[in-house]
Amino acid sequence: MIHFGTDGWRAVIADTFTFENVRLVAQAVANWVNRQGEASPTMVVGYDTRFLSDRFAAETARVLAANGITVWLTRTDAPTPAISFNVKEKQAIAGVVITASHNPPRYNGFKVKSRHGSSASPEDCQAIEEELALIQQNGGVVNTMDYDEAIAQEKIIRFDPSWLYYQHLTSLVDLDQISAGELSVVADAMWGSGRGAFSSMLARTRSHVISIRDVLNPGFGGIHPEPMLKYLNELVATVQRIQADVGLATDGDADRIGAIDGLGNYIDPHHIFSLVLRHLIENKGLRGDVVKTVSTTLMIDSIAATHGLTVHETPVGFNHIADLMMNHDVLMGGEESGGMSIRGHIPEGDGILMGLMLLEVIAHAGVPLHEVVVDLQAKHGPAYYARIDSYLARKIPKQDMVQMMVDSAPNTMNGEVVKRVDTLDGVKFYLADHSWLLIRPSGTEPVLRIYAEAHTPDAVKNLLEIGSTMGISLTERA
Repeated sequence: MIHFGTDGWRAVIADTFTFENVRLVAQAVANWVNRQGEASPTMVVGYDTRFLSDRFAAETARVLAANGITVWLTRTDAPTPAISFNVKEKQAIAGVVITASHNPPRYNGFKVKSRHGSSASPEDCQAIEEELALIQQNGGVVNTMDYDEAIAQEKIIRFDPSWLYYQHLTSLVDLDQISAGELSVVADAMWGSGRGAFSSMLARTRSHVISIRDVLNPGFGGIHPEPMLKYLNELVATVQRIQADVGLATDGDADRIGAIDGLGNYIDPHHIFSLVLRHLIENKGLRGDVVKTVSTTLMIDSIAATHGLTVHETPVGFNHIADLMMNHDVLMGGEESGGMSIRGHIPEGDGILMGLMLLEVIAHAGVPLHEVVVDLQAKHGPAYYARIDSYLARKIPKQDMVQMMVDSAPNTMNGEVVKRVDTLDGVKFYLADHSWLLIRPSGTEPVLRIYAEAHTPDAVKNLLEIGSTMGISLTERA
């Protein structure tokens, strides 16, 4: 019942995500850590604002402490990137974050972080699953330590991860430049653990920050804490009501970012990635490789080509980006869902860092954000993007679905010649006019993730319809 995804396990609270199961997973992590043979291992454990996250984190810490691991446990909810940064800074062997990120409120999760501050590798996650299977085969025995005793013996140490993290961000972001811009900012924490981050970072600048949805609300006001336009009505309204320069929204654990310009337009992660990358290259004089997932805008390729930089394209998932960031001279990496990072930071998506970088972009430009976007589109677009999920009548193995789409690939699509078909992650059709359609079958449910980018909104709509029809047709024929 317990399976790890990209960097951990997510499940419905009180269904599969229970105290008993969290303790089992924590014991599996402890066994995995202790098999590595490190003397006096330490770990960092943190949590988000979800229902019982603090209790789940404390239970995790009790199990780890009982297994000879010293645990740094956050005093309160904290952004995932802040916790991940402390894993690296404290030279811990690994970290755990109790969070379901942007998932609906009924979910919680158990994210495992590597010693580098990145998501645990697929190999490490598999090793933890194997430890879990052994524990269950042997009767589910879990070691626990009394919490107060663990505190007294300093096997569990409570700490605030934020200030060390904030200090590090000041080395990456030009706060003086942001201050000179005297920007009016609405910070939307979406009820998540990014609450207070922007106001804290900008407290000594001449920025005017208004925070919304920044109190503890485990139900997230009935929304998914994901910075997509359909969940940002309150942010749009606040930006327009106070005539702010920009609105910044972070997801449930603050590793993703979305934005609203002063006119109330949604600035998606594709544009944020492109704007920050261009700023790093053209205004800060930085160079290096660029990493993006297969579902991310071609504006990145255009910017990189303009400046002679190499672009690496990976499957969807920040763990793939992190691998390259740790092994190459990567200036910036990011994905369409809003996770992005830059050189000098941890190889982990960071919505707070990217929000601050976007403020730096605006302050440096000296013009409203919508004008910066218009300039970007004029030089590296036009680019419009959308994504839909298409539900199928029945599930077909992912590899079979991919092969079927490759075998039946059309020569033209939306009136354009199909120049190339790529199977890095799903099937991606590159068209002659530089538009594209990506179809990614889910590996766990009868769903197609369909993405498209084109030069007009109508062309995007047409491509999405083609992708949906193609998937349904193949399901009927299989």
